[in-house]
Amino acid sequence: MTAGPPAPGVGAVVVNYEAGPALIACVASLRAAGLEALVVVDNASRDGSLAALAAADSAVVLVPEGRNLGYGAAVNAGVERLSERFGAPEFVLVCNPDLEVDHDAVDALRSALEVAPDCAVAGPTLCWPSGERYPSARAFPSYGTALAHGLLAQFAPNNRWSRRYRQDELAASAGRGDHPEVDWVSGACFLVRTRAFASIGGFDEAYFMYVEDLDLCWRLRRAGWSVRYVPEARVVHAQGLSAGRHPYRMLVAHHASTWRFARRRAVGAERLALPAIGGGIAARLGVSLARQALRRSSSRPSVH
Repeated sequence: MTAGPPAPGVGAVVVNYEAGPALIACVASLRAAGLEALVVVDNASRDGSLAALAAADSAVVLVPEGRNLGYGAAVNAGVERLSERFGAPEFVLVCNPDLEVDHDAVDALRSALEVAPDCAVAGPTLCWPSGERYPSARAFPSYGTALAHGLLAQFAPNNRWSRRYRQDELAASAGRGDHPEVDWVSGACFLVRTRAFASIGGFDEAYFMYVEDLDLCWRLRRAGWSVRYVPEARVVHAQGLSAGRHPYRMLVAHHASTWRFARRRAVGAERLALPAIGGGIAARLGVSLARQALRRSSSRPSVH
């Protein structure tokens, strides 16, 4: 793999779980963006993707785990290994394995952090392979907004609560050079200031999958840091390659993580609403599982 001009002060951690050929494409895009300090943490994949990457890029540092640690714990392990192997970089790019970064995306994210010393995390524009923007920068929802979004988004995705949560208006900032401050950005890809990440202990490893990104940004903001969205940094994300193999497990993990964050965030009188919130999360999980079962049933070929 051919590296582009070096990206000084930036290392990358990619968490892999059975991403197949997408992992090689991801690492190739990071090399083209100038990243030389690159660690891939593998959560006990069995699809041969780690061996294929080792053959394609002998310089990448591989961290094969004997079990699936979950996303946040794997990132923490990767950041630690990155510091041991290369010395602690000023910034770390955290990545899913099923994405490709534009060649200038890392520079744009780094520049956004360099001009804003109070900023801990900069998130790019995430796009589907079709080019459609994915809402990667979002708001901390109130309990009412979260409940409405959780119950309605599956049937009416453009309801006003979901639009508010997704911050759909941010699409208009693309092309203007704005780096708006946001509540949180997707953990699929973001650049984090290493000092800030370490100051709060990194990801909370009690989250196996999902919501760990929201929780990280929430704790960083409580510690006085800001989070920004950098629309000119573009990343293509073929979301869900790994999760799609275990849909039921991932749905349960997602809702369990949502419940964990709801309990962490609630203070004072807000805790009185937790039983209703828990009931709403459980109801949404039931609907999600039923919809997934229906999709799988309808996709099976008929037997005559």
